[in-house]
Amino acid sequence: MHVQEWLETIPAVAVYVLVGVVIGLESLGIPLPGEIVLVSSALLASQHGDINPYVLGACAVAGAIIGDSIGYAIGRKGGRPLLAWLGKKFPKHFSEANIALAERSFQKWGMWAVFFGRFIALLRIFAGPLAGVLQMPYWKFLIANVFGGILWAGGTTAVIYSVGIVAEAWLKRFSWLGLVLAVLIGVASMLIVKNRAKKAAERVETPEPEPVAVAD
Repeated sequence: MHVQEWLETIPAVAVYVLVGVVIGLESLGIPLPGEIVLVSSALLASQHGDINPYVLGACAVAGAIIGDSIGYAIGRKGGRPLLAWLGKKFPKHFSEANIALAERSFQKWGMWAVFFGRFIALLRIFAGPLAGVLQMPYWKFLIANVFGGILWAGGTTAVIYSVGIVAEAWLKRFSWLGLVLAVLIGVASMLIVKNRAKKAAERVETPEPEPVAVAD
């Protein structure tokens, strides 16, 4: 059963809650398919009048912002031991290579890493906890978190819903293509991030050769 087909079997209120909770937990640092659930729900809203797209978008935005904020608080309190614990629980996502890449991104881009990290599947789970671990000032994190959450969650809902309205008849037969596209984008971004993480880890692990003094 596809995600969208399953969503059709539950009440609208349950869809709102599910979207907010899944995206919130993903933003908090738990690897969950928040983007797939959001895309599926937005498509469903375009085909069934029971689901209000504005309420759906608001729940997605709230889940993203609140989840990231909780992740930030946990990361700030737990520090680096938290990353080590997460690495044991979710080795594929919180591996040393992935953490190295995320940390380099934060050190280079600061609050922009929080903002743009929202649009990358793998970095989305890092933003909150890592910003807290690195002691990013909360006001900077909050600004990037709010704007990133609104643009990603609200924008995704609006775009997918609009496409569904315009091409409702087509999507009724081929709505699974939207899910496939979302999955492919997520997998592609994850592979790119993993590749960069591997290169970043290699650069960290391989010390640069010290210059050889040349005698006069």
